[in-house]
Amino acid sequence: MIVTCTPNPSIDRTVEIETLLRGEVQRATAVRVQPGGKGINVARALHGNGHGVRAVAPLGGDEGELFSALVASTGVAFTPVPLDDSIRVNITLAEADGTTTKINDHGPELDRDDRRRLLEATLAAADDGVGWVAGCGSLPPGAGDGFYADLVARAHDAGARAAVDTSGSALTAVVDAGPDLIKPNHHELAELVDEELKTFGDVVDAARQIVRRGVATVLVSLGSDGALLVTADDVRYGTTDPVEVRSTVGAGDSMLAGFLAGGGRGPEALASGLTWAAAAVSLPGTTLPGPEDLRPASTRVSDAFDEDRPLEGD
Repeated sequence: MIVTCTPNPSIDRTVEIETLLRGEVQRATAVRVQPGGKGINVARALHGNGHGVRAVAPLGGDEGELFSALVASTGVAFTPVPLDDSIRVNITLAEADGTTTKINDHGPELDRDDRRRLLEATLAAADDGVGWVAGCGSLPPGAGDGFYADLVARAHDAGARAAVDTSGSALTAVVDAGPDLIKPNHHELAELVDEELKTFGDVVDAARQIVRRGVATVLVSLGSDGALLVTADDVRYGTTDPVEVRSTVGAGDSMLAGFLAGGGRGPEALASGLTWAAAAVSLPGTTLPGPEDLRPASTRVSDAFDEDRPLEGD
């Protein structure tokens, strides 16, 4: 069983177009409205592939009511934490060649009581059968950079492992709390260590810095270059066969979901995460992969790779 916490959920409206032409009127080829936020995406991917999961998120306003109905339609077990203000609406413009342009709102402000109730609801869902508590996504105004650090501490007190997928100051603040797993992309990792990462070896060195600070596992997504998994004892590189990219939205969330579904550690989990991520980018909008989309035979994991190889993936 896995519990996800999404402090800043959203209604995700994905508009598919042929090519984005600034300043011109264009016709959409398709429009999708789905419940969003990284933890919600992780939960949807896990549920769609038969894994036990419960999602927790704050909700308010008319958008919150729509969000609740959209989550209910997915079948994901869900615990809402009531808010006074409406949740955000995010817009993604998805072009036919796979290019995506995202316009993300900040989200409603959480006060101290909202923050407390969200943490309490998440940990209440983390009973004795929960293996992982995953805190995912950006933090809304008022949550405070230390929100995920508090979540990690409480998850450990409850006997669960803690994973965090966030960026910026929230990621910086959580590292010293000792999460069992973080999943930055290489841009987020570069910001975290305040260094330019040009090669695979640079990424490994940066991830090892974070491991030495107490994070057990660093899973670094490298876009089309694959992913690196770094622990105190091991470094593994994984990649998949090329796929036709329809949307990159939700790919990182699918990688985290697949990694947790694969056991949350080691090369088998890395292979699972890559398989789920590759399936996600081949699907439109924020559609998450199901069992029929996964092609594990196309995934390869090794402890041998060229550390001097330059990074190319977006």
